Amino acid sequence: MTNRVEEKRHYFVNIEKWRRKNSYYHDYIKRFMKFIILENSSILELSCRDGDLLAALNPEYGVGVDNHPELIEIARKKYPSRNLKFICADIEKDKIDEDKTFDYIILNGTMGEVKDVQKLLQRIAAFCNSDTRIVIIQYNPLWEPILKIGEKLRLKMPEGIKNWLSMEDIDNFLQITGYQTISRRFLILFPKKLLFIGPLFNKFISQLPAIKRLNLVQILVARYLIPPADSDNKTCSVVITCRDEKDNIEPLVQRIPQLGKHTEIIFVEGHSVDGTREEIKRVIEKYSTKDIKLLIQDGIGQEDAFRKGFDHASGDFIIWLEADLTTPPEEIARLWDVYKSGRGEFINGTRLVYRMEKGSMPLINLIGNRIFGNVFTILLGQRFTDTLCGIKGISRRNYINIRKNLKFFGDFDPFGDFELIFGAIKNNLKVSEVPVSYHPRKYGRTKTKPFKHGWLLIKMCWIAFKKFKLI
Repeated sequence: MTNRVEEKRHYFVNIEKWRRKNSYYHDYIKRFMKFIILENSSILELSCRDGDLLAALNPEYGVGVDNHPELIEIARKKYPSRNLKFICADIEKDKIDEDKTFDYIILNGTMGEVKDVQKLLQRIAAFCNSDTRIVIIQYNPLWEPILKIGEKLRLKMPEGIKNWLSMEDIDNFLQITGYQTISRRFLILFPKKLLFIGPLFNKFISQLPAIKRLNLVQILVARYLIPPADSDNKTCSVVITCRDEKDNIEPLVQRIPQLGKHTEIIFVEGHSVDGTREEIKRVIEKYSTKDIKLLIQDGIGQEDAFRKGFDHASGDFIIWLEADLTTPPEEIARLWDVYKSGRGEFINGTRLVYRMEKGSMPLINLIGNRIFGNVFTILLGQRFTDTLCGIKGISRRNYINIRKNLKFFGDFDPFGDFELIFGAIKNNLKVSEVPVSYHPRKYGRTKTKPFKHGWLLIKMCWIAFKKFKLI
């Protein structure tokens, strides 16, 4: 037993040597974690080893926990920064001396080391709020024999993994302990660089549908499923983008339900020629007991209108509703219920579940929407059956966070939908789809141009592939 302890201590003391030997693998993990974790966040990392990953993420406040004193000593010497704290503790038995919640909790191989995964997840719930993201990094059990051979050949550091958990095993543990899985990813088909071979395999081949389950690393992002704080006092803003929708204005105001403690209605008018602006002013005067505002679009296009409305919205939760009445306004209450319960953070309507009335959507649009929905589901890792549905919802705070990171994608989206969708995925928000009914337009003309918009959707697919797959 003494020899085994000494051998293990020897491995830990030489952890830098092992890291250099597999630098391509470790750098890949760091790069991916920087992609999904925002800088200047608060982070708790369990099984932090020598603190290398935690320090690389540049947290505003970071706590690393490991039960090996040799590693904690190395971490404290390497990273003496005031915003990093390293604790030697057994995460299954010892109390972690922190009385705050964190933005992110990283379980870096932790589930493979503990005796009781369920108990571990129950314990870390104390460090979660409704916005905390749990990031789980685990080896794929298909790689168990290969990794064990690598350890015997001294190609990697021995780790003594007890539990070889599949993605489905981890999903199940999360579900039975009150967590909700947000995304699942498989990374690294070839863990060595070997000139261009590693990058070629890992950027392109590893993400093919038939191949990705063979990758070395499984990464899950999850959240503790609790409602937003003070949910009974939340307010709502309904942003309605409209151009040439005069006859739809008053029915919208009449039919939009009161949601939460207070509901404001914001019309963003886009230089109509049918008297829509004047109609909105008349309706504001007639329904003076309701909180209705009129904003005039500065530029042109739906994205410009949606941004102006969202930027001026004051509600805790913002719902985007198109003015054409093809989706009944009463159904926005479904999005509110999902948000208030905590079951979703970006709520996307979908028109493609319930049967549509005849004439609601041209066949070419229906086929295109279904195809692109499947493509975006594959590219983004969360379910999207209908990316262009004219009803979406997100909390004001999460929208502000998305706006802060728009430079990551650039000015790319004429629709406005994908600015929200891509931002939600980048910020690890839980996407929930709410089926809504869809009816033929009764007033005005559709702004949809199938071939032009189809080409734009192909461009959106390429952007999604570059930004979310070629990491």
